[in-house]
Amino acid sequence: MEMASSGEDTVKSVDRALVILERVSRYKEGVGITELAAEVSMYKSTVHRLLTTLARRGYVEQDPETGRYKLGYAILDMASRLLGSLDLRREARPYLEELADYSHEVVHLVVLDHGEVVYIEKVEGDETIRMHSRVGARAPVHCTGVGKAILAYLPEEDVKSIVERHGLPAHTPHTITRWLDLRDELQRVKERGVAMDLEENELGIICVAAPIWDHTGRVCASLSISAPKMRMPEERIKDLADRVRRAGLAISARLGFPSAVASR
Repeated sequence: MEMASSGEDTVKSVDRALVILERVSRYKEGVGITELAAEVSMYKSTVHRLLTTLARRGYVEQDPETGRYKLGYAILDMASRLLGSLDLRREARPYLEELADYSHEVVHLVVLDHGEVVYIEKVEGDETIRMHSRVGARAPVHCTGVGKAILAYLPEEDVKSIVERHGLPAHTPHTITRWLDLRDELQRVKERGVAMDLEENELGIICVAAPIWDHTGRVCASLSISAPKMRMPEERIKDLADRVRRAGLAISARLGFPSAVASR
């Protein structure tokens, strides 16, 4: 008899596949379909279809001699990416706290995921600020400082692909909504070493951001300081932009990116 899903809002096929992955992970030498089907209370035909799909994606592998299944290298790849992001947070945290202590404003750390930025760390400052950001939340790349700080260092074809997929929707009257304007803005980001969000994502909020490189020379993240417009006169923007840029380079160095190269 098929195992019932315990949650009302779950997708049964996905839930079953994850149950199978969890069980397969317990067997160092692999597990056969008959044994696995009995453990998870599913029909052998169902288990076979799910394993075939998982194997096609590299999440499980079948031993050609024994026919037994074990975890595939796609799991290792996913785990490595997760560990990489956790290392980034650990290395970045002291610099985020230092920026928050200096500026008294909110500081963010983000990564790029499927054409959007995802907030993976947030350090609150002493000052009050209302923002939609939270750890785990997503935001567009074309109208955020953190997004533009990453886009500027991607190949142009990659940037075009992101724009084609997500468009350039206006979030405020200040949002860049034309490809040529965005391309020019990204060139300015590379020249300055920092990106600006001048009320482009949220009215009344200004953000200064900088890229973070990993040991391969790839821009893997960005960080920013955000504050209300009334607390961001031009001189303060310049000061915070320089501090964010230097913090980005320092974190990059901690991740193994040569500071001499990063400072170019």
